[in-house]
Amino acid sequence: MGSATSATSPRAPAKVDDLLDGLDPEQRAAAVAPRGPVCVLAGAGTGKTRTITHRIAHLVRSGHVAPGQVLAVTFTARAAGEMRARLRALGVEGAQARTFHAAALRQLRYFWPRVVGDQQWELLEGKLRMVGQAANRVGAGTEPEVLRDLAGEIEWAKASLVSPDDYPAVASRLQRDIPESPARVAEVYRMYERLKTGASLLDFDDLLLHTTAALEEHGAVANEFRDRYRCFVVDEYQDVTPLQQRLLDAWVGGRDDLTVVGDANQTIYSFGGASPKPLLEFTRRFPEAAVVRLERDYRSTPQVVELANRVIGAARGRPAGSRLRLVGQRPDGPPPRFAEHDDEPAEAAAAAARIAELLDSGVAASEIAILYRVNAQSEAYEQALAERGIPYLVRGGQRFFDRREVRQAVIALRQAAASSPEGELADLVRRVLAAVGLTDQPPQGGAAKERWDALLALVELAEELQRTVEGVTLRQYIAELEQRAAAQHPPTVEGVTLASLHAAKGLEWDAVFLVGLAEGTMPIQHADGDERAVEEERRLFYVGVTRAREHLSLSWALSRHPGGRRSRRRSRFLYGLVPEDHPTARVARQARPQPKSAAGKAKCRICGGALLATMEIKLGRCGSCPSDLDEDLLSRLKEWRVERARELKVPAYVVFTDATLVAIAEQRPMDHSALVAISGIGAGKLDRFGAEVLAVVRAAN
Repeated sequence: MGSATSATSPRAPAKVDDLLDGLDPEQRAAAVAPRGPVCVLAGAGTGKTRTITHRIAHLVRSGHVAPGQVLAVTFTARAAGEMRARLRALGVEGAQARTFHAAALRQLRYFWPRVVGDQQWELLEGKLRMVGQAANRVGAGTEPEVLRDLAGEIEWAKASLVSPDDYPAVASRLQRDIPESPARVAEVYRMYERLKTGASLLDFDDLLLHTTAALEEHGAVANEFRDRYRCFVVDEYQDVTPLQQRLLDAWVGGRDDLTVVGDANQTIYSFGGASPKPLLEFTRRFPEAAVVRLERDYRSTPQVVELANRVIGAARGRPAGSRLRLVGQRPDGPPPRFAEHDDEPAEAAAAAARIAELLDSGVAASEIAILYRVNAQSEAYEQALAERGIPYLVRGGQRFFDRREVRQAVIALRQAAASSPEGELADLVRRVLAAVGLTDQPPQGGAAKERWDALLALVELAEELQRTVEGVTLRQYIAELEQRAAAQHPPTVEGVTLASLHAAKGLEWDAVFLVGLAEGTMPIQHADGDERAVEEERRLFYVGVTRAREHLSLSWALSRHPGGRRSRRRSRFLYGLVPEDHPTARVARQARPQPKSAAGKAKCRICGGALLATMEIKLGRCGSCPSDLDEDLLSRLKEWRVERARELKVPAYVVFTDATLVAIAEQRPMDHSALVAISGIGAGKLDRFGAEVLAVVRAAN
């Protein structure tokens, strides 16, 4: 398990104190917290990557830990690559920053001879073909859509530590949305595992399972690993699955030198088994943990931040550990734009027209993104951008390092490096790439322009490396390219980004267009009727809003096709957000219905069970489920009620009953639609007291 140490010499701070320059008080508190358990609750745009890399650097520079004893894990190869680059710029060489799966693969390969003993098994890159074989053998459906759903369900089961034998009972209890009966899915799952093992193959989930087993069942392996790694950092901790948490427990091994960073408001992968529970219960597990809240938003303008706070403030059932309220630190910017369109092509054309205006004003195409709920929505926007000659990239399309011109460029760069050329890196790279198609002026468009943009991105990466690493050589640059190719961490290519909201997590742009914000798409149709699924959709919407630095546009269409029936309505998440003077504004005066179960009963916002008692319906939770009552808010509400009752010369209960105040203090509504969703608050009380109650709630949030 030897570390790969770079030979570069970054321009790092000369003194430990200098390292902390530029951190705000909360970031600094997290960076200098002593070794031991640390929980950083970091809102969107609050500089969490900067904070945790400075924490690692501070621990290393202070002599608390050697670089090679640090293991930092995150959820995407891109995030891991960014973390490595930042650590390198801070002078930290040898610290491991990887995804969970990449770290497990490395460890499993190292320990395999001792744990298994025979030839190492190959990694199964994609499981659809083998899932299809398993489905065929047990008589399940083999249509492409069914196989994708079956593969996803197997991934969920393994991530959730659910075996084939246990799957039917667990799936039935959780009411999983699956393409076959629970028993049949279990048969496919069991046969898939049998076929895979018979072929001596591992899938990506096996990497975590087998590494965990090696550490749990082999004391010598665990001791060697724990002697090597002493300090652990987990980014995006709100997204850990039970399997990842078990692996983390095996890594840590009863020690407490663990820093976790996350934001429960950005939990958007529950469908894959992720849960914010470990983050929210971290201080219960480690009572002595240092807890730091990062709420200063350096990414977005105050106008975007204010909208984001209103989006997540309307969430139901928010646990105490998730109530971060962002505070914008940037200068004022333009207000968010809202637009309603007759149909989807009109919505796409309007987005393209606005993008053309932004490009003319100097915003780079690579700093603009169109974000949608499902990938099928991209087609209309691709067509609209192409008609205006605006370059674009579909995130999730062809990988950058797989492109023919990029492969040719890397070969040419390797050949040039063999001759040990002299000169500054960026100049060398530009000269080499001129031979494979990089001209001084870009082509007029089309495929030739796309190839030129890809080559230019390689030059810009060289310029970036030259700025951050003193004396960097062409060989070191090629090593950086190889590392990025392995991690799928491409350089920035000029073009508007088209991406799903899930794919946009962890990214940011100057201008963001959130499109298709209509009921049935946001929230997605299959989430309707399940309060927990709807709240995850709200968090996904929140993630989209917080991707924007300055320009934010939100739009929806009333019909899918031109001339079609205009029967759609805008997303429920937009109620209370669209300005009252907007042409499409409609004041929500009626209560949103409580989520219903199949039997027509109101459902608990915590466990999803049916609510029968009047008080349970009012509170929105079962009597046996834990209360998330905000005592401070309840006290403020009662003080307000006393004053209001005195002014009106009526008993306090005439204003609001105690039960209604408790429901408000538990659910913490942030807009009119959330307030009237509480049983006992109708249009009359909304008109009379709504604004005052919301002001009290917002002041306490």
